[in-house]
Amino acid sequence: MILVIDSATAACSVALLEGTDVVAEIHEEIGRGHAERLMPMIGDLLGTRRPSSILVDCGPGSFTGVRVGVAAAHGLSIGWQIPLAGYSSMAIIAAAAEASEVAIALLGGHGQLFVQSFRNAPLEPTDELRSLTPGEAAAAVTAELVLGSGAEALVNARGHGEAVPALPRAADAVLLPEALRSLPARPIYGRAPDARPMQ
Repeated sequence: MILVIDSATAACSVALLEGTDVVAEIHEEIGRGHAERLMPMIGDLLGTRRPSSILVDCGPGSFTGVRVGVAAAHGLSIGWQIPLAGYSSMAIIAAAAEASEVAIALLGGHGQLFVQSFRNAPLEPTDELRSLTPGEAAAAVTAELVLGSGAEALVNARGHGEAVPALPRAADAVLLPEALRSLPARPIYGRAPDARPMQ
């Protein structure tokens, strides 16, 4: 069984997968407080079960949420001595979309959006992850369907298209192709850190 951990955005979400089946899941939109909520949620999900591997959302999203999830995944992987891999929050949202072409836009802080486009069948990115202002994103994204916490901002800036609010859901990892669920389990921040080293 695979334990999936997703705390990169306002959602705190865990799931247990067996092959192509979702055995169990807990999904909550909590905004903040992932550090306090995640481990009890994993305990409630697993009960006495022990996963054989772990999959974690590496971002982009909230700096704190990404770090909480990746750190928890690494700790459990070491403790249980089981394999660990990662996926991106952009890919898991795209995987749940029933469309041939979709753009993902997540709120990225400082008025910017994380944006990336995907095509389906098989699911694969068609461009690189970028952090852009809504105006820049509107000029860069061609897909009419935009999903994510920043979808409305992008579509409003562009003046056309369909915006669908969405956050990553751990159970949707079952929809990811192998190439998109075998990333190194390290943070994908999507932009440079706010803090700068002293000169």
